[in-house]
Amino acid sequence: MTRNVLFIMADQLRRDHLACYGHPYIRTPHLDALARRGVRFDQAYVNSGVCGPSRMSYYTGRYPSSHGATWNRVPLPIGEVTLGEYLRSAGHRLALAGKTHVMPDHAGLQRLDIDGGSALGALLRRGGFEEIDRYDGHHRPGAESGYPAFLRAMGYDSADPWSDYVISGIDASGQVVSGWHMRNVHLPARVAEPHSETAYMTDQAMDFMSRQGDSPWVLHLSYVKPHWPYMAPAPYHARYSFDQCLPVQRHAAELEDAHPVVAAYRQSEESQSFAMEDCVRTVRPVYQGLIEQLDHHLGRLFEHMDRLGVLQDTLILFCADHGEFLGDHWLGEKELFYDMVQRVPFIVVDPSPAADATRGQVEQRLVESVDVVPTILSALGLPCPSHRLEGRSLLPLLHGHTTDWRDAAFSELDYSFKLARRRLGHTPQNARAYSVRQGRWRYVYWLEAPEQLYDLEADPHEMHDLGREASTASVRQALRDTLLDWLARRKRRTTLTDEQVETSTHAHKQAGVYFGQW
Repeated sequence: MTRNVLFIMADQLRRDHLACYGHPYIRTPHLDALARRGVRFDQAYVNSGVCGPSRMSYYTGRYPSSHGATWNRVPLPIGEVTLGEYLRSAGHRLALAGKTHVMPDHAGLQRLDIDGGSALGALLRRGGFEEIDRYDGHHRPGAESGYPAFLRAMGYDSADPWSDYVISGIDASGQVVSGWHMRNVHLPARVAEPHSETAYMTDQAMDFMSRQGDSPWVLHLSYVKPHWPYMAPAPYHARYSFDQCLPVQRHAAELEDAHPVVAAYRQSEESQSFAMEDCVRTVRPVYQGLIEQLDHHLGRLFEHMDRLGVLQDTLILFCADHGEFLGDHWLGEKELFYDMVQRVPFIVVDPSPAADATRGQVEQRLVESVDVVPTILSALGLPCPSHRLEGRSLLPLLHGHTTDWRDAAFSELDYSFKLARRRLGHTPQNARAYSVRQGRWRYVYWLEAPEQLYDLEADPHEMHDLGREASTASVRQALRDTLLDWLARRKRRTTLTDEQVETSTHAHKQAGVYFGQW
């Protein structure tokens, strides 16, 4: 039976960069072993290729169009219910070690006169998480994390040890240089490996588990790596050479008559950098080293859980919030609708005997980020509010049941905050796009821009955009209809349950309202 839940997320981790997903060189033995103990989902998709909205879909079980946090630092509306709130109402707590990207809805708190310093206000500001150590990892950590104090205690004497040691190295001339400049990430970080971000957050998780004793727990362990800045501590900075990296997937023909939004993205600084051969050759090996380091510390964590006697009764979910381009398609970063961004690693180990029949299997049915909340609630025997949750519990797939399942996965993009939007002359209200991944097709509908279409059977690397070709008009129409049907089914009535609606159906006379009588 499931007693505990460990929900692990890696930031910006590509699916094709794990050995169990087919990478020919990368060493990830502990994640490979995890896949053998559970189910490896081969067709797992995020609902946004951006950290914030993707995570809010993981945490609410709802699509970005429904939860409204469509970009980084867009607050999750106070009316949204997160996994932590569902658990708390049933007597459970949701602990956090690492990153969430949850932004508090200050305007909502003020409107409802909820004191941000109260216990309720604190939980709402944190998205329902009880923070062991929150560490978002892309800027100097503040009071939300104990990492700076830990570093100083370890002898890193600096007002900002993260910038000065964790993401910095020493170049050939003896100068301290920053990992914000990707040209420097071949250097080892100035921090010792046991004091690195990945090691530190693993230690936080292990200490938390030790403190729980015999009490059940739910923990979200959210690593910031392999997200940039791409500085890795020795020896992981030099684990791989460029000839041990995957081939860069890009072709000169992609730059001819390119889709206008994609072309605007290619003008960004990160894409211009990753278009350079030196950048790709420098970053990709270190990115792989950061992944091997992550796997090493997950091995430490699983061994610790085994010693504590909790490994065999813990539901473990491992995933990523999205992937990244690393120069593929002449792009840097993520966001756009290509499989190296949208398709992510997803491994689930269900400890219950009902899951024994599927251990070690590879599941090809489509799963989405929104499935995590209903899966955790179901595994703990808790109700799944059908009027809110837009995902589906994965337990039937884990238990080998025959069940009707989705045939399409959906993702969204609100690029209002990107310079690409201004380059195109778009407004914050029309810089939107929606993607359908169904069968052999990837279809994208853009406001104020042409459609995109890729035939993933004939063109698995998404090199040839068929979205403006007359020969694909009928395919695009069918996928547009699929998208319209999906949009029409979003769950926007969230204040009454389906059961309450059933009770209130055709009940006007019980309420003393007798209209329509003759």
